[in-house]
Amino acid sequence: MSSARPKLDFDFYFVTDRKVSRQGDLADVRAALAAGCRIIQYREKDLATREIYSTALELAKLCKSHKAFFIVNDRVDIALAVGADGVHLGRKDLPYATARALLGKEKIIGISANSLAGALEAQKSGADYVSASPVFFTQTKSDLDKPGGVALVKQFSQNLKISFTCIGGINLANLDQVLDAGARSVCAITATVGSDDVEGAVRAFRQKILLKKLG
Repeated sequence: MSSARPKLDFDFYFVTDRKVSRQGDLADVRAALAAGCRIIQYREKDLATREIYSTALELAKLCKSHKAFFIVNDRVDIALAVGADGVHLGRKDLPYATARALLGKEKIIGISANSLAGALEAQKSGADYVSASPVFFTQTKSDLDKPGGVALVKQFSQNLKISFTCIGGINLANLDQVLDAGARSVCAITATVGSDDVEGAVRAFRQKILLKKLG
C-alpha cells in the first residue's frame, strides 16, 4: 500500500442499501455519521447513472463534512466524478490494476474475498483492505457465495497484514462470534438500515467492537 494512502483501522463499516432501507440512503448515512462511523460505502446497482451520481455527490459532501471516508461500490467512474476517497470492488468488477490506473495512487481500493487465497491475492495486488464476504447467510445480495463462517474470519485474522472487514448476515446476536474469531471491523446492513433507529443500531455495533478492541 502506498504511503500516500491512509492505513485503515475502522470499526463499523457502513454500507447503504436502498432496497432494505426504511428512511433512504441520505438519512441513513446522516445517522451513521452521527453515530461516529468513519467509513461509508454507497452501494447502488439498479438506478440510472445520473441518479447514482446525484446521490453519490450528496453523500460525498456529507462524508467530507464529517471527515469520514467515502467509498463507492463498483463504479470507478462515479467515484472519480464525485471526488470519493475510493472504490470497493467485487470479484466480477474491474481488476485491481485497471482500477488503480484509473484512480491514481492516492485513492483507496477495497476488494471482496470469499477465501483466504482471494484475500492474499488482493493483498499482494496492493489492495488497501479486503472484505470477508459472506460470513453468514444474507439476503441483501442475489449472487451469494457460500458463507465462510467464523472459520473464514479466523483465516483472514491470522494471515493478512492489511485491514479487513466482515460482512454477510452479521447482527448483534452473532457479533461476538465474529469478534472472537479476530475481526476488528464489521458491516451489518439489514441490522442497521433495516432498523427504525439507524443511529442507535450503529452505535450499538460500534460500542461492542470498541469494547472488544479495548479488552
